[in-house]
Amino acid sequence: MTVVAQCALVLPAAPASADDEPVGPPGAAASSPPPAVDGHAPGLKLRAGATLAPARVLDIVSVVESQGGEERRSDTPDTVTFALQAEVLFSKDSAKLSPDASSRISAIADEIERQHAGNVRVFGFTDNLGTSAHGLVLSKQRAEAVHSLLEQRLSDAGITYEIRGYGEEFPIADNSTEDGRKKNRRVEVSFPRTDAGSGGSDSGSDSGSDTTTSSADGAGSAGSAVGS
Repeated sequence: MTVVAQCALVLPAAPASADDEPVGPPGAAASSPPPAVDGHAPGLKLRAGATLAPARVLDIVSVVESQGGEERRSDTPDTVTFALQAEVLFSKDSAKLSPDASSRISAIADEIERQHAGNVRVFGFTDNLGTSAHGLVLSKQRAEAVHSLLEQRLSDAGITYEIRGYGEEFPIADNSTEDGRKKNRRVEVSFPRTDAGSGGSDSGSDSGSDTTTSSADGAGSAGSAVGS
């Protein structure tokens, strides 16, 4: 059973203030170009002296997540992103892929082929336990391990890869709880979406568990530091 909620917002801005654009790792896909907004349109009602901040678009984001949160697929009009928790790919504090990792990564490779993607980003993240230096090394090693398996599976595809480890940067959950740290310990694989007919809810996790689909704005990925 799935629950689906999607939304698209165009925000001609409230009065200008601090920059509140979402922050994501370098290399993450940007939102679609915003529409032109006439700040002097007669229908606008602003307090005296107020001005409009630049308009921005929050793209539709479809998110499909396995019941336990081990796998998540996010689709925007431009990008597909898979996030796999480190526990489903690696042993604790290790960058050696587990026996179960091959089938999960192969499913991602299948989608890369379906989308005819020529550029693939593989980003590793950890929680904030341990030192940040260790987290950076471990997250990069894990990203490289996933990249290596993808490259074997897609050896004839002529794909350009971007592999990075961010350690404890860009967390997506609260590092003060173990549930949050588990979500932050992850590897994300993202690539351009070229097949408009392929939706997130049709090809999410291959775990066979129930899924939940929800909406989010166009914020980039996130991550954390050391850990399992």
